[in-house]
Amino acid sequence: MKIGVVTFPGSLDDVDAQRAVRLAGGEPVALWHGDHDLQGVDAVILPGGFSYGDYLRCGAIARFAPVMTEVVAAANGGMPVLGICNGFQILCESHLLPGALIRNNHRTFVCRDQVLQVENASTAWTTAYTAGQQITVPLKNGEGGFVADTETLDRLEGEGQVVVRYVGQDPNGSLRAIAGITNERGNVVGLMPHPEHAIEDLTGPGTDGLGFFTSAVTALVSA
Repeated sequence: MKIGVVTFPGSLDDVDAQRAVRLAGGEPVALWHGDHDLQGVDAVILPGGFSYGDYLRCGAIARFAPVMTEVVAAANGGMPVLGICNGFQILCESHLLPGALIRNNHRTFVCRDQVLQVENASTAWTTAYTAGQQITVPLKNGEGGFVADTETLDRLEGEGQVVVRYVGQDPNGSLRAIAGITNERGNVVGLMPHPEHAIEDLTGPGTDGLGFFTSAVTALVSA
């Protein structure tokens, strides 16, 4: 199964995401922000970093990258799409996911191993987990506070669209401790923590993040 990883100017974690795909049994395909071609991939990952230098707002310029025209169309057609950190911001700016990410409430960059609780284990990216399972993956962001109006938050909660939630102290002021969400269809997932940095025991806090990538490979194989 081919999983594309988009590189924008300022992407930092694209190679890490490609490695995660490879370890999960998929074939990573490098995609370029300026192209209108997804190269026949079966899924797409928007990696972390600082796309276009995070000018205007995080993800605000990346939303208009040529490749995003294809990503949005593919996502609306059911293709699995995962946005990690800056990728999550791009998904919100592209209106593939509701809400927005704003500056951390403590106004400082946070970088730490973060415990998460899996709330929805039925998306294309989370079937390797069980609902209620706690996992530990790195978190690193300066603008990671998830916000939305009360109606949207209630809908996300009521429809089971909260994918992962922070455990313990909220690290960035995200409303209702939301760390990641999905669309109604369950094929588009965005999260602020970095599962691609928790795929090997040698580096990071362990292998808890690998399940995001194995889930996608399994979903594609069984589709």
